[in-house]
Amino acid sequence: MAKVYGTIIIGSGPSGYTAAIYAARSNMSVLVLQGYQTGGQLMQTSEVENYPGFEDGVMGPEMMEKFEKQAQRFGAELVPEDAIKIDTSAKPFTVTTDSAKYQGHTIIIATGASAQWLGLPNEQRLQGRGVSACATCDGFFFRGKDVVVVGGGDTAMEEATFLTRYANHVTLVHRRDSFRASKIMQDRARNNPKVSIVLESEVADVLGEEEVTGVRLRNVRTGEESTLDAHGLFIAIGHKPNTEIFKGLVQMDAQGYIDPVEYTMTNIPGIFAAGDVTDHRYRQAVTAAADGCRAAIDVERWLENQGIHVGIENWE
Repeated sequence: MAKVYGTIIIGSGPSGYTAAIYAARSNMSVLVLQGYQTGGQLMQTSEVENYPGFEDGVMGPEMMEKFEKQAQRFGAELVPEDAIKIDTSAKPFTVTTDSAKYQGHTIIIATGASAQWLGLPNEQRLQGRGVSACATCDGFFFRGKDVVVVGGGDTAMEEATFLTRYANHVTLVHRRDSFRASKIMQDRARNNPKVSIVLESEVADVLGEEEVTGVRLRNVRTGEESTLDAHGLFIAIGHKPNTEIFKGLVQMDAQGYIDPVEYTMTNIPGIFAAGDVTDHRYRQAVTAAADGCRAAIDVERWLENQGIHVGIENWE
């Protein structure tokens, strides 16, 4: 008989792997579609120092490798492919990848969100070596240093203000002549003596060989360029949830984040969502992992209420 998994988890960041650990440990048959880029955003993070249990810090990729091995230990099957289509017209659900189709009684969407970048070649090359999209994740590493924050919304103001706890000085760069951030957030940044503001300018390039040493700024009105010494560049121009294939299927907010209707369950009974794909506020590894735990427990209870038995020893 064809395999029907208790749950198919789409995504392999902290939320996806934690969901897999909890679900598989409960003797549920679990498939994780990891995606071609496994491990989520932490694969682009140099060192993680704020995750409980790693008192000396841990490299992002090493941490995700530990998550992966723990999920495998409890019997989760891992497939390093992207989900490209979900069919909810019949149960069990069908999830299609480039090479196969898989069936599951439930689905946990844990595809995360991606930071929006400026699109500069050196920006990608220096990620984890001074270029970051998360001040709360990486701000500690810039104690006593000068940093640049790019953006004009509440997130940029919040990141700039937060970084003043560690950095010597923060330069906030925005390409327009005014900010779109709320007044209270603007006031916090403007009134902070450690923050200076450069308007009508964009980052034209990130400087440095092994690590960031500065940025080249370009005035968008005059075209004039200048160099600003800095050890860090924080991009705060927003995040985009990875929900493209779920549009028109599950309920989302205006930004494309999945909006669960009951705990972690979406508007489609049997389909759940966890992690950054539902979270535009915290975006932390620990909150994503917690969400994965919640989703797995919700799945287990939902299946039990439906009278569906999904132990690994009896495929349905």
